[in-house]
Amino acid sequence: MDYKAVVKTKPRVLLVSSQPIQNAASLRAMAENPRVETLTAYCSLLDAKLWRDAENLNKEAFDLPMLEGYPWVEVKNYSPLPRIGKFYGLINPGLIALVARHDSCIVYGHAYISFWLAIATAKLLRKPVLLGTDATSLQSHYGGSNWKSALKKILLPFFYKHIANLVLVPSTASQRFICSLGVPEERVVLTPYVVDNDTIAAIAARADPQRLRREWQIPESASVVVFCAKFIERKRPHDALRAFAQAEVANSYLVMVGDGPLADSLRDEAERLGITERVRFLGIVKYSHLPEVYAASNLLLFPSEHEPYGLPVNEAMICGLPAIVSDRIGAGFDLIENGKTGFIYPCGDLQALTAVLRRTLADSALLQAMGEAARQRIATWSPRENAEATIRGAEQAMAARPAKIN
Repeated sequence: MDYKAVVKTKPRVLLVSSQPIQNAASLRAMAENPRVETLTAYCSLLDAKLWRDAENLNKEAFDLPMLEGYPWVEVKNYSPLPRIGKFYGLINPGLIALVARHDSCIVYGHAYISFWLAIATAKLLRKPVLLGTDATSLQSHYGGSNWKSALKKILLPFFYKHIANLVLVPSTASQRFICSLGVPEERVVLTPYVVDNDTIAAIAARADPQRLRREWQIPESASVVVFCAKFIERKRPHDALRAFAQAEVANSYLVMVGDGPLADSLRDEAERLGITERVRFLGIVKYSHLPEVYAASNLLLFPSEHEPYGLPVNEAMICGLPAIVSDRIGAGFDLIENGKTGFIYPCGDLQALTAVLRRTLADSALLQAMGEAARQRIATWSPRENAEATIRGAEQAMAARPAKIN
């Protein structure tokens, strides 16, 4: 009797995203994993016409390859008013057929009609749905109507408790929030929010900090703190200027990377504070050159009042910089150990921030030791960990019976 070998196909996992992300290393790592077959479905590609607010003004800075090394497909958007950030801005009915052809579906968010199409299709076909979110509270920090905020507070707990088979979160802050909504811990999977560690480290290693400092007209012996964020209210860039001015550390400089509606007021503030000679405004720096800026600096300052995660912390730590972050930065829960890899201070507390700047900027040996500790910590918070956690989550969801969600 002849026997034919039975070839078991790998489980197929569909990842649904609004648009490409600036760091695709995790997607490449998933594509290389032999246990699953992944496909990323984008509801839009990078198109400046879709970005119409200050929250997205830095999108065009991301110049590293985002669509190489992993399988992806663009799903046609039929929205009559295409726009990122609006519920009606993405309508991609082609997702229905894609979901039907896969064994599980990971949807990164709930903010578009297209996401609900994918979720509804998966539920009707009894396929596991994994929902990704970086939320850390039910409060809206980006504006919006009161009725939308009220509806969100009603729908989201139900959404995560009864619709999602598993919830994928990028940080401990998000994990705690989702569990606080009543979602069991075993249905919340931490998938570290990461950047392309290897690429950033390689760019930083090739950098010439002395040349950059000459261009900035900053002495090689100086201590440099860098602020890297959009110049908008919730990033609190004025806190960086004011605390730096109050610290009054000799031979120290502040480098401001970014742009936005507050740019003119920040320059006026620097003049008012009498620190114009010690502040450098670089504008928006292309992502492929950002590690060079970190390599020429000694310390990251990230004072935002709302940041579900905060990728500049990762980027800086890869380049050997400790980070000072407010207690509203999600990354702080996972990456910052006070006095070792950085410092956490109460958001808006200028006195506390000033004290930390005085302690760090005046002590080059401390900065160097903390920078090395930061580099070691971020080595285990990388695309490898993200890809493995995501795949394990998909495997867990597919092994369970999708219909049984309490």
